[in-house]
Amino acid sequence: MGFVVLEDNEDGAALADRALGPFGSRIIRYDSGRPWMVGDWAEDELTLVDAGPRRIALVGHSHMDPAHARRVLARASSLHDLDQLVRTLPGSFHFLATLDGRVRAQGSLSTARQIAYARIGARVVACDSPRPLAELADASLDEDTLALRMLTPAAPWPLRNRSMWRGVEQLPLDSWLEIGPQGSRPKRWWEPPAADKPLAEAARAVREALSDSVAVRVRATGTISADLSGGMDSTSLCFLAAGAGGNLLTHHWQPLDSGNDDSFWAERAAGYLPDARHLSTPRGSPWFLAATGLEESALGRAEGPLTWFRTHTHMASLAGKVAAEGSRVHLIGVGGDELFSTLPTQLWTLFHRRPVTSLPLLHRIRVGNRWHLSSMVRGLTDRSTFAQWLASAARSVDSPPSRSSEVPLGWNAGVRMPPWATREAIDLVRRLLHEAASADPQPLDPLRDRHQLLEAVALSGCSLRELNSLPSGHGVGWEAPFLDDRVLEAALSLRIEDRVLRGRYKPLLAAAMRGVVPPDVLERRSKGEFSAEVYDGLRQNRSGLLDLCEGSHLARRGLVDPAALRARLLTPGPLARQLGVFEPTLAVEAWLRALGTHHDQHPLPAGEPQ
Repeated sequence: MGFVVLEDNEDGAALADRALGPFGSRIIRYDSGRPWMVGDWAEDELTLVDAGPRRIALVGHSHMDPAHARRVLARASSLHDLDQLVRTLPGSFHFLATLDGRVRAQGSLSTARQIAYARIGARVVACDSPRPLAELADASLDEDTLALRMLTPAAPWPLRNRSMWRGVEQLPLDSWLEIGPQGSRPKRWWEPPAADKPLAEAARAVREALSDSVAVRVRATGTISADLSGGMDSTSLCFLAAGAGGNLLTHHWQPLDSGNDDSFWAERAAGYLPDARHLSTPRGSPWFLAATGLEESALGRAEGPLTWFRTHTHMASLAGKVAAEGSRVHLIGVGGDELFSTLPTQLWTLFHRRPVTSLPLLHRIRVGNRWHLSSMVRGLTDRSTFAQWLASAARSVDSPPSRSSEVPLGWNAGVRMPPWATREAIDLVRRLLHEAASADPQPLDPLRDRHQLLEAVALSGCSLRELNSLPSGHGVGWEAPFLDDRVLEAALSLRIEDRVLRGRYKPLLAAAMRGVVPPDVLERRSKGEFSAEVYDGLRQNRSGLLDLCEGSHLARRGLVDPAALRARLLTPGPLARQLGVFEPTLAVEAWLRALGTHHDQHPLPAGEPQ
């Protein structure tokens, strides 16, 4: 599925001829008869509403009352008047509207559904993905973004929102794009809700929003598949899908480490789902960090380097399995950790909201995590702005990782370039961080913990979008209901004192799922850990990973020392937290190589290295 949005003029009509074929053959027209949208989408993933010459197109998994939408559209005096309608829609979708010669185009808050845009000639064109738009615009790679994508764990906001292509922009998560005769610009429309609801009230809101999100996906398909890892997130989605009447097919990935109790909890949950069918991937399957497994030309057509590079071959294999069983929508629990887990920065917020009454809890948490008292005090009393944090990140980008005894209470846990990054790459990223800081960007939320939550949600949404951009998914769409707008808003509404509850694991989700998930399944307090799979993946796939060091595209661009990368792949170190540093670099390198393979038949834009 994909689409491009064109202006209502002769230039837009001319561009439609170029878009037909690469984007698909379906056309939705303006009242003038000129093409508004050109693309390819499933019939059950489009709702189109007309009110005279005005139109709304809802693309994705959602539900909209056409009669109500038509009334709202007819009464609207501006595109802003559609905000309230959008705020009522469940699920994951693109919302597009045309009103009196102007166009509104927006995706989801998580950016799992994104709007990219570029100027082609004298006109602005919008698209649901930056990659096909880059090809339409003959855009070349943004070399600076390649270096940013090597950062561990990820480039911080707002740099993470940069497109991989020069001249192609991506909307911020709080904005929609206006296209019209007076120009085109992002329009901010969303602000995070107040965090003022007690646990019971917020739990009801989460349950309703999440139930609606799953239900709209169940209605769109006969058979729906879902991960059943054994964790609270995926388990909740399975029970919601079964309760919504879905013909449920679950999948469990058996962990390699015998100390990981995911399988025990998955089997317990499966026992309460007798009408579902259950698949599993046996332990020891060499999926983690496989350098190959996807046809290179397919990887080269992806939107960009895969943030979830470590599991991309597993996901491709799983897509084939569930597609063979009749599924074309697969639910994953991504977003649950981001919305419901306890973040260290929540302690910062709690302290500043309750400076006296929070001290006993802060002391117990500090002792339990073996954090240094001086580090805790320094972090809690720090009042640096987001821009000041970006500037400090620029200074420390080549420093050793923080020690585990340091309390991560800043705007971000810290970003680092990998040890094989060249001085040129480090200086480039440092410059970009300083430039971002000098622009004095506002955080995604004034409170650090909510900024981090939204940043993590946007990273997961981007990762999901990248995965769905692969053309080798057997027609299966990966869906993450926890990342949906209404679910995100419901989770954000919880007051801080109920987020940090000692001895409770994901208290908001647990409260929301009472009566949906059996009580003994909700009792789980542990969480699966997969460092064994990463070490095993490094061992089984070492030859292919080492091949990425030979003739490295990143090395040819002066960004990586291939000898240093090769040495670290051979001796990764004994600590599991040291392993995450490999993935961003390997993902960029694999994508660049596949990009060249893809463009053997489709030449790269002028100026692009071969």
